[in-house]
Amino acid sequence: MKRRQFVQYVAAAATTLPSFAASISRVRVGMLGTGHSHFMGKLNAVLNNSDFELVSIAESNAETRAKLQKDPKLASLKWVSEAELLGDKSIHLVVVECRAWEAVPWGKKVIAAGKHLHLEKPPGNAYGPFKELVEEARSKKLLLQTGYLWRWHEGVSAGIEAAKKGWLGEVFMVRGTMNSDRGQEERDTEAKYAGGGLFELGGHVIDRMVEVLGRPKTVKSWLRHDTSVNDKLADNNVAVFEFDRALGIVTQSAKMGGSGDHRSFEILGTDGSVVLNPEANPPRMRVFMKKAQGPYKAGWQDVTVAPQPRFIPDFAELAKAIKTGQPLKQSYDHELLLQETLLRASGEIK
Repeated sequence: MKRRQFVQYVAAAATTLPSFAASISRVRVGMLGTGHSHFMGKLNAVLNNSDFELVSIAESNAETRAKLQKDPKLASLKWVSEAELLGDKSIHLVVVECRAWEAVPWGKKVIAAGKHLHLEKPPGNAYGPFKELVEEARSKKLLLQTGYLWRWHEGVSAGIEAAKKGWLGEVFMVRGTMNSDRGQEERDTEAKYAGGGLFELGGHVIDRMVEVLGRPKTVKSWLRHDTSVNDKLADNNVAVFEFDRALGIVTQSAKMGGSGDHRSFEILGTDGSVVLNPEANPPRMRVFMKKAQGPYKAGWQDVTVAPQPRFIPDFAELAKAIKTGQPLKQSYDHELLLQETLLRASGEIK
């Protein structure tokens, strides 16, 4: 996509988005659930952002709540029931930190209560209920943001910028790897779903892939159990996405030693490519350009990317959107396309 086309596209899209005008000095936040592994990181993102005021936390599991309240950092926070949290009219935003099967039911309660929503990923393994949630948020002009990690990654964003401004020429492939090294408790949770580890983690890559290439024509997945672990988790997976003039490839394994420093993302084009490998700890970014484009010179080059903090930019975006009425970077339609494509790759829908 040429730069002029991209600017026109963004301008047209902006005119279709609703306004979230709000005259508030600080965003009052409630956190619903603590069961997701991202809970502590997102709690800290709220506590360390002066645009937010944490009002309360609700955790329905008494044993889990009691355990968390023993933590000196958490004991002083206000713990309430779900009904109290959702009924608090002073709360603007609810952060839902739950398991995949809880995401849509809990998210619907938040939207029904008239509050903006940050929803943990993946938001369930069905498209219809998630679409209902998104459309209800859209109709009420309430923000809905899902918790995919690469949306504000500096290197990933630079690659997408290069693709959309036409610097890479014709993009013919987007490829990413999101491996893990799961313990048995995590494996048992992910084994609840046909897509296994791909369903749980592949959405991070798919989210950025559809941002570049749109909706795939066809999706073909190999969801395999290849380790000697005695369970039924799909733990060695590949999904291939066919577009009009490009392919997407996402790979995911649940039993790779050192996997956290191996995750990668690539956008490959006829005139240039952007490669992040690894994407973290610290990121390593390489760029090729046939000719100088934007900030890049001709040829292969290493680009410095600082360590990427999780959750901080996502919540900064939420605060700004709620306070100023500025729409989120990812639209309702993007969230729907992402969920549809993830479920196609995970074998949940055809």
